[in-house]
Amino acid sequence: MPNDKYNSVWVSHSSMGDFLKCPRAYYLKNIYKDPKTKRKMGIVTPALSLGSAVHEVVEGLGNYKAEDRNIIPVFDQFEKVWQRFSGKKGGFLNLNEENDAKERGLAMIKRVKENMEPLLLKTVKLKEGKNGMPPNYFLSEEDNIILCGKIDWLQYSEKDDGVHVLDFKTGKNEENEDSLQLPIYQLLLNNLQKRKVNGASYWYLDKDDKPKLVELPDINESFDKVIKVAKSVKKARENKEFDCPRGEKGCFACQPFEKILKGEAEYVGPGEWQDLYITL
Repeated sequence: MPNDKYNSVWVSHSSMGDFLKCPRAYYLKNIYKDPKTKRKMGIVTPALSLGSAVHEVVEGLGNYKAEDRNIIPVFDQFEKVWQRFSGKKGGFLNLNEENDAKERGLAMIKRVKENMEPLLLKTVKLKEGKNGMPPNYFLSEEDNIILCGKIDWLQYSEKDDGVHVLDFKTGKNEENEDSLQLPIYQLLLNNLQKRKVNGASYWYLDKDDKPKLVELPDINESFDKVIKVAKSVKKARENKEFDCPRGEKGCFACQPFEKILKGEAEYVGPGEWQDLYITL
């Protein structure tokens, strides 16, 4: 009898990252629902809002023909997108904090606008899952685990019918070498499309005018790395074991969610599928 995707354990780069930081934080963010609203909890922060706004504008260029991307009014689009993140909706406690974040965002958009070459090549996209779900496949049918995720940008090479991963970074720190991101991208591409994966790059929009090439791991190593964490997530869910590694006092990852439960956070409104809060 085939597995039911709706009863499977779904894992992604973000959810497994939450779990590795703190199982308690993973539970409060990805599983727990407010008994009153039946919705999950989300925390808005300036960094997350900045990243979301920049990604939406830059990734949105992929919706246009390659030859038209250079004439898209990206600054106007950023201003429009930013309105959704303005004020406490974006986690900003005051106007100065918001203006600083917005200026950083505009600088990133300016960097992209002045260095458009990587975005003027043809692109392809992974097909979305059913019911608007992100691209996904069974990482392990035996364990009933599904891996899902979205890739920022896929450059297409007509020469060899290949694809190159381009991931936009809006934070100040570079991606850790132990990150699951590239292994997950590699597995998704290997299982959801047939083109050769030629390579990958990170574009640190806060500081670099060009993307940086990064080495793709071995596909078997990628699978071993991802399935190990995914099985740990499944085991924790089955046993309902979501303890913070620092004990009852909590850690940087779970403490903000604990504040919500204690009524010590400020509700700022509904998100797409979460109740959103600011934690002070």
